[in-house]
Amino acid sequence: MFSKKYSTAILIAGSFAMVGCTTGFYRKKADKDVYEILQQVEEDIFGTSSEFSIDTKHSGKKPNDVAAQDILDARSTNKTLVLPIDKALDYAVTHSREFQSEKESLYLTALNLTGEKHNFFPQFFANSRGTRSRLIDGEQRGTVNSDIGVSQALLTGANIGVAIANDLLRYYTGDPRESAASVISLDIMQPLLRGAGRKIAGERLKQSHRNVFYGVRDFAHFQNTFSVDILMEYFRLLQVKDVIFNRYNNYLSIKASTDYLRARAVDRAKPEEVADSEQRELQAKDSYLNSITSFRNALDRFKIALGLPQTVDLRLDDSEMVKLRDAGLVELSLNKADGFRIALKHRLPLLNEVDRYEDSKRQVAIAADQLKADLNIFADTTVENDEGPTEYEKFNFNNVRANVGVQLNLPLDRLRERNQYRSTLISFESAIRRLGLNFDEVRNQIDRDIRQLEQLRKSYQIQKNAVTLAENSVEGNELRLKAGTITFQSLSDSQDDLIDAQNAVTGALVDYLEARLGLLTNLGILATDEETFWLRGDAVKVDLSKWRSAPTVTEAPTETSRNQVPTPEEVFAD
Repeated sequence: MFSKKYSTAILIAGSFAMVGCTTGFYRKKADKDVYEILQQVEEDIFGTSSEFSIDTKHSGKKPNDVAAQDILDARSTNKTLVLPIDKALDYAVTHSREFQSEKESLYLTALNLTGEKHNFFPQFFANSRGTRSRLIDGEQRGTVNSDIGVSQALLTGANIGVAIANDLLRYYTGDPRESAASVISLDIMQPLLRGAGRKIAGERLKQSHRNVFYGVRDFAHFQNTFSVDILMEYFRLLQVKDVIFNRYNNYLSIKASTDYLRARAVDRAKPEEVADSEQRELQAKDSYLNSITSFRNALDRFKIALGLPQTVDLRLDDSEMVKLRDAGLVELSLNKADGFRIALKHRLPLLNEVDRYEDSKRQVAIAADQLKADLNIFADTTVENDEGPTEYEKFNFNNVRANVGVQLNLPLDRLRERNQYRSTLISFESAIRRLGLNFDEVRNQIDRDIRQLEQLRKSYQIQKNAVTLAENSVEGNELRLKAGTITFQSLSDSQDDLIDAQNAVTGALVDYLEARLGLLTNLGILATDEETFWLRGDAVKVDLSKWRSAPTVTEAPTETSRNQVPTPEEVFAD
């Protein structure tokens, strides 16, 4: 049995317990709930889960403890940093602003689910209001109204509530007196038509669950595309470095030729040949200096992509390009039809689009439900106590007031609901077109990727042959120039051809790498978590040999086919 003393003690203890829930407690509880959701969804989709956290070095600090000057100081560090590709990828995952934003977006999607789930948990409430009033006749009185209880929404569409309300009235002047009353109430409401059933009442919860699935898939796909993007930016920088060295060597070669012509101008070299050589020397020098500027600008953009301060002296590992050249072209044998079938099973954004199409079907049913009449069963029960707000043991449960009934609201005005229903039907037909477009775009992307991959393989072989021919041409023309059998113009042209071929062969190799990784990413099977995945043909999530059901487009050609060029008639043959 509760006395006033014990009831007051319980109220005070409960108040202190609520005050004790600090902001840190709420944050940790939110993180715990979100990370558990994401871990479970990852296991449902991929069969395994990863460590996921959105915490950064600032996460444990109070906002007022992070000054703008601190951020400026952190972005002004001066140090030299050498990053091989694998370290660059790790650094980007930890420090990239884009990567962090994607993680936070996924976190917020799961956080929204915790709110939807909470709607179907017991909702406790406790309220109290005190007032002091002065009446017309001069009397003064005070009132305290308090209520405590719990409500529960059910997936059937029902809502149940239990509450205890206390009302205390006291007059301070005139005839001092007081009155108190307590009421226990129970309310139940269950819809039978509109809003009834798990499919309708639980739609928001279901959609929030599905949104987390979409978010996890999208984030996994983003991780792959992000890794490939960082990787290719790295190799593009190495490619520009290669261009710089090639242009510098070309500049030195032309400069040496100019010096040679100047020395022979007294007897054999024509003045116009010397002038032409000097002009080409200046052009080569300008081209070389421009390539340096281009490299530095690209390097600064790469720092931003990684999340590095601009003041850091970033150095790349040139051996990564050597490893890529040594690996050569990693063959990828796949035909277009099999590529599309693989994408249907493994391309995560496409799986999301298929599921979103199913969502659009459900929205039609939800909108149709809103056209129904409101037919609800309700019941309420109250028990009163006039002995005092804390004399709970004196409730007379033999004197219970109870009501039960049916509430009907005919659908006489459903204009808004009608419009919403028609809108969802239009949206559904739009979803049909959108899904069809997605299928077409994915098929088109894969077809283009496979064609591009084959073309780049051929281009790489052509450019390698071009380098060999250009080297032989320069070597021969240097000897012929000294012998006086050709003009400097011929040597200069062959040197230009050599520099172009050297740059082109590096570009073709990097282009092929980008195309191969892009195709695997678009298929959804690139395993970026594998070590040196960019150099390996087995860093994929499926066994591609099982999909070779037809002659492949990118199979390694024979020596005879390498030199064959299709005629226009063959290209456009039916």
